Amino acid sequence: MKRWYVVQVFAGYEGAVKADLEKHIETSDLKDSFGEVLIPSAKMKSFFESVDEAKDQQLFPGYILVEMEMSPESYRFVLESPRAFRFLGGKTPIPLSGKEVEKIVSQMKGEVIVSAEKEGFAIGAEVDISEGPFAGFVGVIDKIDYEGEKLTVMVSIFGRMTPVELSFNQVKK
Repeated sequence: MKRWYVVQVFAGYEGAVKADLEKHIETSDLKDSFGEVLIPSAKMKSFFESVDEAKDQQLFPGYILVEMEMSPESYRFVLESPRAFRFLGGKTPIPLSGKEVEKIVSQMKGEVIVSAEKEGFAIGAEVDISEGPFAGFVGVIDKIDYEGEKLTVMVSIFGRMTPVELSFNQVKK
């Protein structure tokens, strides 16, 4: 039975690994052991963009999904591909559950719009401002508005702590 497995690849080479794997699968004896090869990506919208303007962005940079029947031969076949590093789970990879695959596929089809990361912000945490007029500044989170996807960050401007309102995508943890 074919199951979905996660393969770690060199970041930035996901497309090359996918193309290489698909090419080698077509010409190999193990063709029946393999299904699809996916690069999980979805439409990501920032606070200021509408759903129509959302950009296609990888969900898991450095990883691809391979649908396959796990056997020693198919395991070696995938890892012999240039820039394929390892399976998640090591020598005995664990397949993704049906729910995990459904969620990833629905995100890829656009049924679920992925917005800027909301989790991980905490009051008092230090963040780097990456966009806007305060780019390059470091600030401390004072308030979090999950509904509006905004943060109030205290930034030192001319030696005084000044509150600055920023969207989630304008800061890095």
